[in-house]
Amino acid sequence: MMYRKKPFFKRPLGRALLILAGLAVLGLLLYQVPFFHDRLSWRLEYAVVYARSILDPAGNLPTPKPTAEPTALASAAPTNTPQAQPTAAPTEAPTPAPTAAPTATPLPLPDQVILPAPRHEMEDLNACGPATLAMALRFWGWEGDQSTISKEIKPIRADRNVNVEELKYYVDNFVPGLSAEFRVGGDLELLRRFLADGIPVMIEESFMLDKNFRVGDDRWAGHYLLVTGYDNKARQFIAQDSERGPNRYIAYETLEKDWQSFNHVYILIYPPDKQNNVLNLLGPHIDYDYNRQYALDQARAATVSDPTNAYAWFNLGTNLMYFGKYEESAAAYDRARELGLPQRMLRYQFGPFITYWNLGRIDDLSALADYALEITANSEEALLWKGWALYRQGKREEAVASFQAALDAHPNYGDALYAINYVYNN
Repeated sequence: MMYRKKPFFKRPLGRALLILAGLAVLGLLLYQVPFFHDRLSWRLEYAVVYARSILDPAGNLPTPKPTAEPTALASAAPTNTPQAQPTAAPTEAPTPAPTAAPTATPLPLPDQVILPAPRHEMEDLNACGPATLAMALRFWGWEGDQSTISKEIKPIRADRNVNVEELKYYVDNFVPGLSAEFRVGGDLELLRRFLADGIPVMIEESFMLDKNFRVGDDRWAGHYLLVTGYDNKARQFIAQDSERGPNRYIAYETLEKDWQSFNHVYILIYPPDKQNNVLNLLGPHIDYDYNRQYALDQARAATVSDPTNAYAWFNLGTNLMYFGKYEESAAAYDRARELGLPQRMLRYQFGPFITYWNLGRIDDLSALADYALEITANSEEALLWKGWALYRQGKREEAVASFQAALDAHPNYGDALYAINYVYNN
C-alpha cells in the first residue's frame, strides 16, 4: 500500500503556522482601525525605542567639547530667539503685547483661594499642553477639548512637545474673546495674586515618569499644570493635572522646585474684562525686556546661592541668549551641561542650539542635536538645528533633508519652511 504524505497545511506544524499567519494578517488589519491604532501605535513605538536602547544606550546629555572654540560667527542667524517664529504658520499677525497700566498698590491676600475647577480632562498621548490649555480655556466658558487644539498646533499625535509660544498662538488665532500672555521669572507670590484676582495660571514644570522608556532612563520630563487655588496655612497650591488627576494638592516648596527647570514660565488666559487686572498685576513685567532682565537677575542670583544648581545655570544661559549675549550664554550653558541636565531637556528648551549656532560652535550644536534626536527621534526642533549644523558644515542636501524631516514631523513648521527657503536662495 502506497503511503501518501499529508499536505503541509494539514500537518500540526503547518496548521500552527497557518493560524499564526492568519492572526498576523488580522492584527495588521485591526492595526489600521483608528480605535486600535491609537492604542497600539505608541506601545509599539516605545517597544522599538526600548529595544534599540539596549543595543545603543543614549547615556547622559553631552558635556561641552573639551577644545570647543568658535569656528566663526554665524553669517546668517536663522533664529535669534526661540520666539522668532511660531511652530505653526500664523494665519494673522501676532497680537502685540498690551500697554502697561498704572500699577496699583498690592492689596493684602486672603489666606485661601479656591477657584471653581473646570471640567477635568485626562491627556492623550504627549498632549499635556493641549489638555491643560483646554481646561484653562474652559474656565472662561470655552467649548472644546484637547483634540480641538491639537488639530491646529499638534496635528501629529506622536509630537512630543507643545511649547508656550504654540499655546499662545492657538489662543490668539482660534479663540475669539480670550487673550493669552506668557512671561518668565514667576514666583509664588505672583501666582497667589493672580488666583486671588480670579485668574487661574498655567505653568510648566518638571515631572517624573512612572516607568522607564529606555535603558538608563532618568524618567524626567516636562509637564503643564493649571493652578486654580492656594492655601497659605497648609502651604499648598491646588492644581488640575492632565496626567495625575484633578484637584491635586502641591506643597509650595515642591512647586517652586519643579517650576525652576522651566525658567518659572507662566501662561495667563483671560477675557477682555480682566485685561486691566492682568496689566496691573504684571506691572512692568508686561514689557518683554524688563521681564527677561528680571528673570536673568533672578537666575544669576540662584547660581550664586547654589553654584551646583544646573537649572539655575541653564536659566541664566537662556535669559542671556534672549539679549543676544551669546558668549556669556554659552558659558552658562556649558556649566549647566557640566553639572548634568536631564536627558529630555532639549525636547522642550532650545536655547543652547541658538547660542552655539551664533557663536559658530557647530560641533557642540551637532552633538546636542544628535543627542536630542536619539532621545526624541521626531523632534522638529532638533531636526531643524541638526539641519543648520549640516548647512554650516557645507552639507546643503543633507541640511535640506533634515529641514524636510522637521516639516514631516510637524506640518507647516514655520522655522523649517524658512530654513528650506534660505538654503535654496543662498
